[in-house]
Amino acid sequence: MTNKSKARQTTNIDPTLDINPVFTRPGEATLLPKFTFPDDEMLPQTAYQIVHDESILDGNSRLNLATFVSTWMDDEAKQLYIESADKNMIDKDEYPATAAIEERCWRMLGDLWHVPNADDTIGTSTIGSSEACMLGGLALKRLWQEKRKAEGKPYDKPNLIMSAAVQVVWEKFCEYWDVEPRYVPCTRDHMFLDGYELEKYVDENTIGVVVIMGQTFTGAYEPVTEVASKLDEIQANTGLDVKIHVDGASGAMIAPFCQPDLVWDFQVDRVNSISTSGHKYGLVYPGVGWVVWRSKAVMPESLIFHVSYLGGDMPTLALNFSRPGAQVLLQYYQFLRLGREGYRAVQQNSLDVAQYLSAGIAEMPQFELVTKGDTIPVFAWIQKDPGSKKWSLYDLADRLRMKGWLVPAYPMADDLSDMILQRIVVKVGLSRDLASALLSDIKGEVQYLESLTTPLPDNAGSHFHH
Repeated sequence: MTNKSKARQTTNIDPTLDINPVFTRPGEATLLPKFTFPDDEMLPQTAYQIVHDESILDGNSRLNLATFVSTWMDDEAKQLYIESADKNMIDKDEYPATAAIEERCWRMLGDLWHVPNADDTIGTSTIGSSEACMLGGLALKRLWQEKRKAEGKPYDKPNLIMSAAVQVVWEKFCEYWDVEPRYVPCTRDHMFLDGYELEKYVDENTIGVVVIMGQTFTGAYEPVTEVASKLDEIQANTGLDVKIHVDGASGAMIAPFCQPDLVWDFQVDRVNSISTSGHKYGLVYPGVGWVVWRSKAVMPESLIFHVSYLGGDMPTLALNFSRPGAQVLLQYYQFLRLGREGYRAVQQNSLDVAQYLSAGIAEMPQFELVTKGDTIPVFAWIQKDPGSKKWSLYDLADRLRMKGWLVPAYPMADDLSDMILQRIVVKVGLSRDLASALLSDIKGEVQYLESLTTPLPDNAGSHFHH
């Protein structure tokens, strides 16, 4: 009896299955339970085909202009990904080379962000910039608590100040870690946090201020120097010394290369920590993020766990335990592959494509730009006189989705929730040629919507209304 025959006997797989066309096999040719385990095994080719076929209904990730997350890497990166998919980042004893590369990466970022002393800093990789934000916020909270305890003052009512237009991770941070969120509202004159009336929100329980380099809603940079100057004034008047966490999910990987004269990072004394997303404009597949602190003193020792490997001490800090090591290696690959000039060229191309698209949108009489894609390669626009239109931006989003494009429409934050935005995120992989096709489709769908004789129902496009 051959080994193949033995395998068939022990697995009870019908021996005719491997000669039947895949679409006639059980699983492809029959219904499977969706929420319970199937009773029997199937051939790997059949299981692959089922999962592959269902996942293609997701659409083309390259045409997803809603997501900030990388959707393209080159072939060498894909090969490296396959080779390192089994590495567990937390197991630094088993994978010491990956651990050393992780440290190399965050130190490279610290240097990029002008950390004052390369020998007195600390950082870590994370699953994404959301975990990095959580760690930055936790450090601010713990620093504040320790200071309050030392002064014999209450430390049970911490608050954190941020724009109402922050990404949802900061709402989660406040909810999960019992911190009062203090949202500075968005208005027509102040669409992002710029220090205006900040003194109304700061008090002795304020653990810090979040400043966003690349606002999710519009792509705008919040001015770190202006917020820091306002905090200087507040300290002069009240004695309260409030620090900043820069949420640089996108901008921290754009500004150093494409706006090198902009001061936003550790050159600003009040910046305690900076987070970024490796899987956004770090140009790595999801998920990896990074956070670096100005000095070891501003990362409380109580949040650091020490493990030993190769006879040395390796500090570790993370919310997740087991997590992929492959993306850390991919990040190092990109740092080596591109260098400063390569990152500048790639990001500048995305900025050029974004501004090409925004210029095309600006020429259309139906729209008004809110941002034009000259900070991060992200821009947003609104509809002129939306109340007089028979259609809305939600309808345009629906029409574009029929062509395969995902271009979301959504309400602006808080006090501007009556303002409906549409936004495009340009990433590596969106070529000028593809952008031209998108612009042509936008113009064509607007022409169609303008030709309607009766208004579309109010619920049109409602699945984008979140």
